[in-house]
Amino acid sequence: MFDYLLWYAKDAKLIKSHELFVPKESLDGISYNQLQASALQDRYQFEYNGVKYNPRNGWRVKRESLERLAKAGRLYQAGHSESSIGTLKYIRYDTDFQYFQIDNTWNQQSSEQNKVYVVQTAEKIIERCMLLSTDPGDLVFDPTCGSGTSAFVAEQWGRRWITCDTSRVSATLAKERLMTSVFDYHELAHPEEGVGSGFRYKTVPHVTLRSIANNEPPEQETLYDQPNVDSSRARVTGPFTVEAVPAPVVKPLGDLPQEPASDPSIARSGETLRQSDWREELLRTGIRGKRGQYILFSRLEPMPGTRYLHAEGETKPNTLGAERVKEAGAAYNAQRIVVSFGPDHAPLEQRQVELALQEADTLRPKPTIMVFAAFQFDPEAAKDIDETNWPGVTLLKAQMNPDLLTEDLRKGRVSNESFWLIGQPDVKLEQLKKGEHKGKWQVTVEGFDYYNTRTGQIESGGSDRIAVWMLDTDYDGRALFPRQVFFPMSGEGEGWSRLAKTLRAEIDEELIEAYRGNVSLPFEPGKFNQIAIKIVDDRGIESLKVIGVK
Repeated sequence: MFDYLLWYAKDAKLIKSHELFVPKESLDGISYNQLQASALQDRYQFEYNGVKYNPRNGWRVKRESLERLAKAGRLYQAGHSESSIGTLKYIRYDTDFQYFQIDNTWNQQSSEQNKVYVVQTAEKIIERCMLLSTDPGDLVFDPTCGSGTSAFVAEQWGRRWITCDTSRVSATLAKERLMTSVFDYHELAHPEEGVGSGFRYKTVPHVTLRSIANNEPPEQETLYDQPNVDSSRARVTGPFTVEAVPAPVVKPLGDLPQEPASDPSIARSGETLRQSDWREELLRTGIRGKRGQYILFSRLEPMPGTRYLHAEGETKPNTLGAERVKEAGAAYNAQRIVVSFGPDHAPLEQRQVELALQEADTLRPKPTIMVFAAFQFDPEAAKDIDETNWPGVTLLKAQMNPDLLTEDLRKGRVSNESFWLIGQPDVKLEQLKKGEHKGKWQVTVEGFDYYNTRTGQIESGGSDRIAVWMLDTDYDGRALFPRQVFFPMSGEGEGWSRLAKTLRAEIDEELIEAYRGNVSLPFEPGKFNQIAIKIVDDRGIESLKVIGVK
C-alpha cells in the first residue's frame, strides 16, 4: 500500500528545492561508480596498472584529474581478466559522505502512531515536504486542517501558517495541540532580521569525485532538518488568531425566494427540495442524544400550510418496561413533534425562530416537542430557543452533520449520526464583591442542560463532558475572539498540564492549572458590554451563550 504526493507550482521558476539527507546506517561500505561518459566527452587513452583504457564516449573527467584519482588510490579495475580489460571505475567510501540524499521514494515513512484524529497524517511526512520546499518565514496553507499537523509542523520549523476546516472537532483539536506544545529554539542566521533570515544549520563535509579529481577541499552540505538549537531556551506557539466566516447580511426571511420544487405538494408547503431530503434522513436516523439516547420517529411528513415549519410527525414510544412507565410519564407515549430546518449555507437566524414559533402556536393539537435543526445557529437565535418558556412544549436544537450538504456522500453513508441534540449551556456570570479583583467579573460554566429522551425532561448534565470552552470578554456579535481558553477534560499528561511540566521554571503553575477548570479568570468587560462563551462537548458539538454585562 502506498500513496502519491503531487508537487506542483504556479510558476516553476519560483520553486524552492532543498536537498534533504538521512544518515547511513553503516559506514564500512564501498561502491564503485562509472568514470566513462554516457555522452561524448573528453576522449583520450589512459593507462593504469599496465592496462590501456579508451572508452568509446570518452571520460567524465580530464586526464590530470584521473591521474590524481590514481595517486589517491581511488581507481578500481572492474571486470579485468586475461580475456577482457573490463572498465575503470571510481571508488567511493561510505565515509566520504555519511548521509544518503533522499530521492522520490520515501519508503521509511510510517503512519501516525499517536492519532487524535481519524485522518491524521504522520508529522514526518509533512515535515519532509515543508523542509524540502520552503524556508523559515515562508507561508504554509493547509485548507483541510484535520488535527492541525501542518500548522504544528510549520510552527516547529519557523514557517508562518494558515489552516482551516469545516469541522468543529478539527478546529478544537488543532487549537489545543498548538497552544500546549513546546518546541526547540533554533538559532537564527541573523537575529536582528528575524526568522525570515533563516536558521544556522549543521553542515557536513562531502568528499566527491570532483573534489578529489580537482584537488579541492570537500564540499559542505547543509542539513536543513538540523538547525542549531539553543538549549538554554524553549519556545511555545506564537500568537495566532481564530477567525470565522462573518455572519452574512441577509434579507428578512419573508423576502427570500423559495427553491423550485417538482412536487406540487412540496410547492404548496413552501418546502425546498433540500428540506425534503433532510426530512427523509431525519425519519431514517432519528436525533441522537446524550449517551446513546435517540429520538426516533414513527412518521415524519411535510407540514402543509406553513412556511417556517417544514415537517410534523410522531415519535416512537420508548420501551422502558412496565415498571418505569409511571416514572417516564408522557415520554413513554408517542408525542407530536414539529421541525424547522435552518438554511443550507448560513446560520439559523432569530427571525426564523420567531416566525416558526408563531406558526406552531396556531397548530391544534399543539406539539409537545419543537426541533430547530441547523448546520449553524445565530447566537441570538440559539438564546431565544433556549430561553423560550412555552408550557407543555419542549424546544430543542439539533446539530446537522455537514455531510448532508454533499449529496454523493450522504447516499453512501450508513451512519446514524446525521442529527445530534445540542445541550443548553448552563453558565453563571457574577461580579466579584471582595478581594483583590473586586468589581471585576467572573464566569462559571456549570455544564449543559440536556433533554432526556427517556423521561422527556430537561436535566443538568454537569461539566464533566466539556472538552474545551472559550470566553470572549468583549463579544462584538459577529466573530468570537477567545481571550481565555480552558481544557477541563485534559488529563495529567495533556493540555495545559503537559505545558506546565515542560516549562516549570518559566510559568505560573497555579495559573496554568486554572485553565483546566470551569471558572474563568477575573476580567473587565469591554466596550460592547456583552460576553460570549463557546462550549464544545466530548462529541464535538458546539454551543454558544451570549450574556449582556451591565
